[in-house]
Amino acid sequence: MTSVVPLLGDARTPRAGGTAMTTDWRAWVPDVTVAAVVAFLGLYEAATAWVLPGSRVELVFVAVGTAAAVGLSRRLPAAALGLVWAVCGLQLLAGIDLMLVQVTIAAVAFGTARWGSAATVWLSALSIPVAAMIVSVIINSRGLGGLADLAGNRGLLDTVRSLSMTWQLAAVVMGMATLGAPWLVGLALRFGDRARTSQASQEAAEEDAARAVRETEQAREIARLREDQARLANDVHDVVGHSLAVILAQAESAQYLDDTDPQALKDTMAKIAMSARTSLRDVRQVLADTKQPPAQPAGLDTLIDGVRASGHEVVSTEIGAPRPLPPELEVVAFRVLQEMLTNAIKHGRRDSPVHVERHWEGELRIEVRNVVDVSPFAPSSASSGSDGAGLDGMRRRLESVGGRLDVRRRDEDGRTTFTATAWVPVRSGGA
Repeated sequence: MTSVVPLLGDARTPRAGGTAMTTDWRAWVPDVTVAAVVAFLGLYEAATAWVLPGSRVELVFVAVGTAAAVGLSRRLPAAALGLVWAVCGLQLLAGIDLMLVQVTIAAVAFGTARWGSAATVWLSALSIPVAAMIVSVIINSRGLGGLADLAGNRGLLDTVRSLSMTWQLAAVVMGMATLGAPWLVGLALRFGDRARTSQASQEAAEEDAARAVRETEQAREIARLREDQARLANDVHDVVGHSLAVILAQAESAQYLDDTDPQALKDTMAKIAMSARTSLRDVRQVLADTKQPPAQPAGLDTLIDGVRASGHEVVSTEIGAPRPLPPELEVVAFRVLQEMLTNAIKHGRRDSPVHVERHWEGELRIEVRNVVDVSPFAPSSASSGSDGAGLDGMRRRLESVGGRLDVRRRDEDGRTTFTATAWVPVRSGGA
């Protein structure tokens, strides 16, 4: 809907460039044309009216004022309404006869209802009955003037006016109808445009809401895919890293076997093959399902036994009564201990044992301690940089279930000891 404020902006706001200013003035062309037509009709009526020369000038003033009001009714409806009141007020005070061209004031009534502000609409609505009464007063005091001559029988109309009072009520009703009908039409068009604008705004809002929902769903889907991708990467890292570390340790230990003991070499190769098959099975299980695969009930002991089989000495201690864990917590404990043992194998000294402690004291506390030459979690020339990813993976796993991770370095007796401690909340396996 065309509003008053944008129209005022088009007419008065300076624009950069001559093309914009030309466009603004061209928008006034219809209004100026209508005003010129009304002025021509009014001046013709003033020129042909049977009045004194002085009164003719007054009629010219009324004609020009009415034409100007009609020309402003679309662009400046409030100014048009004020101009109409000025002309009619002066006409009443100066005793100027009514003119037929003043019927075009109906266009002003239409413009104020169609394009005026809320205050202008209300003022124009109140002006209609007042204007009709002013017309009645002018007719009662001055007669129909030139209108009677245009009607063709001035004497008859004056006789009716002097003998009857009903004509006054009829004049008020006709005046209100003349101004009220176009005012109602303008108001109807105004509300029609407002309804269409409201509907368009509602459709735009619904489209924006639907777009926001789609974008939110897409963002959630992307986040879910990234989460699945990160989980898959962590699982593959833990499974493959641990298995390769165990296989590497077993292969290195095979180098020191006695050549006269083929059975020991066969046993070592069998352990390597079993570790490879287990790793391959776990990787296939991870790739077949992005959800974390459940660990076996004795999975933690299985990990410890696997490290022992690789030739590393492992001292395992369990304090407190073990409690069953729900599958998601059992998987977290399994993967975290797996990564701890992997780092112990990769960076620990073979001449020192790996200490593994499990404490069941309100929550499961897993602690792995071993002697190393360099930090298993700090980047170095001997590290590929994947250890940092393993540490982050352990921390994310634990935090996802409300646990936490702590890694500490201690220098004692000329040796560097690293201790990794994980706290896993214990909930009932049936929870």
